[in-house]
Amino acid sequence: MRRTLLRPLVVAAMFVFPSVFVQGAAKKAPAPAAAPIKLVAADDAPKAIGPYSQAVVEGGFLFASGQIPLDPKTGELVTGATEQSVERVFDNLEAVLKAAGLTFADVVKTTVYLTRLDDFSTMNVIYGKRMGDNKPARSTVVVAALPRNAPLEIDLVARAKR
Repeated sequence: MRRTLLRPLVVAAMFVFPSVFVQGAAKKAPAPAAAPIKLVAADDAPKAIGPYSQAVVEGGFLFASGQIPLDPKTGELVTGATEQSVERVFDNLEAVLKAAGLTFADVVKTTVYLTRLDDFSTMNVIYGKRMGDNKPARSTVVVAALPRNAPLEIDLVARAKR
């Protein structure tokens, strides 16, 4: 009876302390430290207006923060027709991609935020022109407001070059 009571304890100990039960067990090397996240900053895109980066590269992908139609030279919101705002957003995104050695051909996912659904068709025409033959996955969301009262914001995910 004593033998059957000890057997489950020995088996459990083998799982908790395997090196005690395996002769010559190799010691595991410590896991390598994770590489730091690469931050991307483009001079030709607006500087971040908060505690975030224009983009980061991690796990083989670039994650770009949302861009609104800010002029990178003045820091002011582009005013005028919807077309001008949309083009400025794409110029800003293109600058961030370029700083990482990427283009719109590398984009795999975008999210478009609009404050007016009426701007969708104008945005969609420019989006198609700027993305070219690339057809990344996309979500479009109509929101009540955006930073600096911008009419739209677009963020994206792109595959990073190895």
